[in-house]
Amino acid sequence: MAIPSAKSRERVARNFIKTYGRSRFRHLLEALASGASGQAIADEFHVSRERVRQWKNTFGQVITLYQLHPEVERVFRDVRGAG
Repeated sequence: MAIPSAKSRERVARNFIKTYGRSRFRHLLEALASGASGQAIADEFHVSRERVRQWKNTFGQVITLYQLHPEVERVFRDVRGAG
């Protein structure tokens, strides 16, 4: 799969706004950021899940972060400090 260029991403974003409007674009970005299902978004915009997947990949990226719970982090610091 080809990675969209910056110019291509901008063109797709402008076309989306022209078709659906700025507030719907904001709503789409919020739905994507909150992890809404592709099917739910597709149903709302009357498009395929594939189109939603394409928008998702064009407009941003998913970043997964593993963060320790504070109590585990304290244990880690205590063990590290003792070693």
